[in-house]
Amino acid sequence: MEHHPDLLPQTFAQKALARAAGLAFVEVGQVVDARPDVVLSHDNTAAIRRIWQQFGQERVLIPERIAITLDHAVPAPTTRHAQNHAEIRHFVQEQGIRHFFEVGRGICHQVLSEEALVLPGQLILGADSHTTHFGWLGAFGAGIGRSEVATLWATGELWLRVPESMKIVLEGKLPPGVTAKDFALRVIGDLGADGGLYQSVEFHGSGIAAMSLESRMVLPNMMAEFGAKNAWVAPDAKTMAYLESRLNRRLESRDWRLGEGTSISISNLQSLLPDNDAAYAATHHYRAAELEPVLACPHSVDKVVPLSAVAGTRVQQAFLGTCTNGRLEDLAAAAEVIRGKRVAPGVRFLVIPASSEVLKEALAQGYIQDFVEAGAVIGVPGCGPCMGNHMGIPAPGEVTISSANRNFRGRMGTADSEIYLANPAVVAATAVAGKITDPREIGE
Repeated sequence: MEHHPDLLPQTFAQKALARAAGLAFVEVGQVVDARPDVVLSHDNTAAIRRIWQQFGQERVLIPERIAITLDHAVPAPTTRHAQNHAEIRHFVQEQGIRHFFEVGRGICHQVLSEEALVLPGQLILGADSHTTHFGWLGAFGAGIGRSEVATLWATGELWLRVPESMKIVLEGKLPPGVTAKDFALRVIGDLGADGGLYQSVEFHGSGIAAMSLESRMVLPNMMAEFGAKNAWVAPDAKTMAYLESRLNRRLESRDWRLGEGTSISISNLQSLLPDNDAAYAATHHYRAAELEPVLACPHSVDKVVPLSAVAGTRVQQAFLGTCTNGRLEDLAAAAEVIRGKRVAPGVRFLVIPASSEVLKEALAQGYIQDFVEAGAVIGVPGCGPCMGNHMGIPAPGEVTISSANRNFRGRMGTADSEIYLANPAVVAATAVAGKITDPREIGE
């Protein structure tokens, strides 16, 4: 007996893109005309606007679905950047775009999460490669080019190919000192920087369910470095509680209107969870107890080694922040390491919260005071030196240890410099010791 297509087992990617295309069922490899729920851009909005203007339209078609954040070069470090920001502000006002976040609010992926602009099962397309981040909410997030964003402004739709899916299973609870960042780096190190090329990466297992929400955010974010089209973590009661509290806050402030028929509950999410017998291109299993702290060495994110293999390497700069590891949990881990100690002579320790909300809570918890007393430098919420615009560009020959997601040559603005990627506690311990150090070896 032949099965009806919509009864065939489906992955999350199939279900999410079928929903976005208004179809009951899609096949892997099928090209669909998808309508995203959110279209994201940041400081590159001015460049996208110039492309969009070539369509000859006076108004964007989907102002209610556009979200714009100024975060990549904030505050403006040059006249050119300031002019760029001014053009964006004019565009936002001209087009009536409500979801606009000014300099200092924070990094786009963090801010849209905090603002509850992304819900489980939705399609988020953004002119930033780390739009995969929104998989932590059970959404389909994917990075696209500027021309594609301009097309979405003009038409509200974009062709997408339904990706193959990969399942990564983590069982057990991460040992002390081992973080989601270490797990993500381990996966990329094992399978290669292009190991997930144009695939939908699904994270499963008791190890994922045991993680805090902030730890889960690291996984889909880092999968951009794996070549993934999108990455996904199953939303659960913790996810729902997070969204419910933030949606209620927005409703109370009258700054949010739920769309027609929109509701959030565990029960209505079941239809968007991948089927148990869905087909995967590959499945990889990990045991949390077997994981250890690791670093990615220059100049490739898949050049991953145990912490012990590079311990003792001298650094001149340590950077804690970015959309990967600039949240409260990350600042707390680093503050615990550095509290009562001093940054090593000859080392700059840069701490940049991912958002103003993170900064406010870090102030309340005393973490910012811990950092300042230790000799660290606190930056404006945003991307900071991650992409080499400003606020921490290294000198030629210098070594930086960073909690960011990329370490290719020149990433932080200087080709003749080196970047090691690590978890926040390792970054803080290295800032104190002046050399790559296991935080468990930092004494009182």
